[in-house]
Amino acid sequence: MPLDRDLLKREILPIPDRPYVGPVMYNAQDPASHFPPIEPIRPPSKAPNVLLILLDDVGFGAAEPFGGVIQTPTAKRLAEGGLRFTRFHTTALCSPTRAALLTGRNPHSVGMGCITELYTGAPGYTSMIPNTAASLAKILRYNGYSTAHFGKCHEVPVWETGPSGPFDHWPTYMGFEKFYGFVAGETNQFYPTLYDGTTYIETPHDGDYHLTTDLTNQTIKWIEQQKAMAPDKPFFIYFAPGATHAPHQIPDAWLDKYKDNEDFAKGWDELRETICKKQKSLGVIPENAEAAVNEDVPKWDDEMFDDMRDSLRREMELYASFLQQTDEEVGRVIKTLEDLHLMENTLIIYILGDNGASAEGTFMGTFNEMIGFNGIQKPLDEQKTIIKDNIDKFGTKEAYNHYAIGWAQAMCTPYKWTKQVASFFGGTRNGMIVHWPGKDGDGKDHIVRGDRGLRHQFTYVIDVLPTILEAAGLPEPLSVDGVLQMPIEGTSFLRTFKEQNAPEFRTTQYFEMFGNRGIYHNGWTAVTLHSKPWDFESNPDYEKDTWELYYTYPWGEESPHQVDWTQANNLAQREPERLAQLKNLFEITAARYNVFPLNDEKTERLEQAAPPVGTKQRYVDGSFVSDPCVINNFNRSFTITAKIEGPHGEAPNGAILARGNDFGGFGLYVKDGRLTYVYNYLGLERYYVQAESLLLPLSEAYEVRMKFTYTGTDTGEGGRVELLIKWPRENEFKPLTLVAFPAVGEDPLNHTPKDLPPGQLLKTNPIIFNVDAFLMVGKKTGGPLCPDFAGSGNNRFPGKVHWAEIELTGEPAKVSPEHRLHALEAIQ
Repeated sequence: MPLDRDLLKREILPIPDRPYVGPVMYNAQDPASHFPPIEPIRPPSKAPNVLLILLDDVGFGAAEPFGGVIQTPTAKRLAEGGLRFTRFHTTALCSPTRAALLTGRNPHSVGMGCITELYTGAPGYTSMIPNTAASLAKILRYNGYSTAHFGKCHEVPVWETGPSGPFDHWPTYMGFEKFYGFVAGETNQFYPTLYDGTTYIETPHDGDYHLTTDLTNQTIKWIEQQKAMAPDKPFFIYFAPGATHAPHQIPDAWLDKYKDNEDFAKGWDELRETICKKQKSLGVIPENAEAAVNEDVPKWDDEMFDDMRDSLRREMELYASFLQQTDEEVGRVIKTLEDLHLMENTLIIYILGDNGASAEGTFMGTFNEMIGFNGIQKPLDEQKTIIKDNIDKFGTKEAYNHYAIGWAQAMCTPYKWTKQVASFFGGTRNGMIVHWPGKDGDGKDHIVRGDRGLRHQFTYVIDVLPTILEAAGLPEPLSVDGVLQMPIEGTSFLRTFKEQNAPEFRTTQYFEMFGNRGIYHNGWTAVTLHSKPWDFESNPDYEKDTWELYYTYPWGEESPHQVDWTQANNLAQREPERLAQLKNLFEITAARYNVFPLNDEKTERLEQAAPPVGTKQRYVDGSFVSDPCVINNFNRSFTITAKIEGPHGEAPNGAILARGNDFGGFGLYVKDGRLTYVYNYLGLERYYVQAESLLLPLSEAYEVRMKFTYTGTDTGEGGRVELLIKWPRENEFKPLTLVAFPAVGEDPLNHTPKDLPPGQLLKTNPIIFNVDAFLMVGKKTGGPLCPDFAGSGNNRFPGKVHWAEIELTGEPAKVSPEHRLHALEAIQ
């Protein structure tokens, strides 16, 4: 039997190296000179490969295995051979769910009580996952796993997303040996902002490019390489594609997959009824469950939709295609595992959504969700016109579309409310599938399905990590990287894999998001609605919030009440003492896990999200800077100045500095030798300003400048653009004459005023260009700002941009805190 000192100490990570203890001969040829073989660290025998899949913004009632009408063949097949967890819960929002999933701790415990953009200094809201909460990836890697993350990462503090880091909270520093994806709440499916590790990579300019497909290809390639090079080493793959978060963009071949679908033609109210019936037939909700009604969502037959129903139906058709396409891409990963004969010992956990379906698309839906993100409330008639005029573009790279709130509520059937609302199951209950064929070390099946593979135990996102550790035979670490770890707050549900009626191990769980609060305890839920996803007016006093009480599941005690699976029947008046007890339990639990102080002080909170310090930022040729790290020049006067050179002997042509993309941004560039400035307003209108004279093809460097004078007094108004130049050996900039009709590429969105002096901008974005926008110098890749930037490699400045800088030259117009919050809350 080996001595204790020879055993691996897996509670301390990384596992300490053990020096050789024994005799050392003078001559290696001596027969007594013997050393044990070098053995790499591996997890315990039979430790499974782990594939953790997390989709985005998928409500409980969207996918087939949980009663949805959208075909999800991969999820269906995995469910038929595995388990469906009907009472699995998330946090109601993106960043908190992902942080909780990867750390096994409650979101506020690890500083992720909200999205990263809305951080504060309070312990529960810093957006900085502490080193006392090592991620699942780091634990598994130190125990001998290969680890990889493909897709969305929205757990990096916004000030750490720039090219200079720090990178402490990026996936490759959190335990993933491979990261390929984007660091934001969402991204364009055709022009994503991609990183390999911490290095920005240009989007492939394949005409058929789509991000979800690319992520799948990269995942498959990694699996094949990993198993070829280290076949004895298990892997942990975190596949989080970012679909089906808006924008709902899909490949051309999928655009008409659900065209004229009858379920969608009948509207969201009848669709909820259809889904609810399917859910009962599948057993994912009881036969006597009552679909909870949300009176805040307009009915399908409301007169406001009288001339819009064809367009609204089209919004849902495209979302359905998006979800099915995503699920079938997941299927390609599964097929790779099958082809490599890896399925028998691969634990697959497929989570259908990081929160409820998104109600951030307005009651009508939107052609470009950046309109709402900017807090712009267009009149109803104008909203309708924009949607109807552009409905043929929805789903393509020409739109940044999102569906109407009514569809989001339907996707959360049978529950009420949606993403952002942590009080109710519509925001927090997501379908989860577990698939693990093969047998354990005792020759017993990993999974015993029982009745249709249904599991009704209450589970929460933090329970996934300890379940995986138990499945791998690994202990909870006490210390990681020399740092004592906080206890894992999740509890393994591995026992339910073989026991359908295993006792409910999670009897209590708090919920909180944007002041929406709830507590689950032994089947009872006490909840209060404090804020609505689409309501950005001042929230009420917390003391005036109305608490409701529901008896949702008969576990742990007998009760005379009928089980109310969906939180449809409020018992607050009948059980005031129980409600008081649960409210008190919420406060005790919330205090324990850093939920306090509850925070809807919008002005103070937003002041934490400060722009870069100073009034000037300088960039070098080739710079790539994520938008949160770019100096904030919205709603104020500023200049762009650049020192450029050449090319000698020919007129220059190409990008100098560009910020944003095809749905919002600006760029200073040279078009046929003329200095040109473009401003893209929400992808709806573009304004051009161009110099009359040609730039000289000098072999010396000189400086050019765009000067913008903001003439508005409120946010999102316009201003005046001047173009200037400073030739070599001159001390001052001289203004260039502007042409009345800029010679730019064919652009149907050109709104350059014909009846105003050249250089006038009538509108500007008040808050944001795009969630994953960035600034580049010397070239522009990704979504084109305008037709002059379209295509691949044709806008690189042919000479050299020595440097370019943005300098703020005026005080900003005051931004409404509600508008700013509206923008940030929607980016999840």
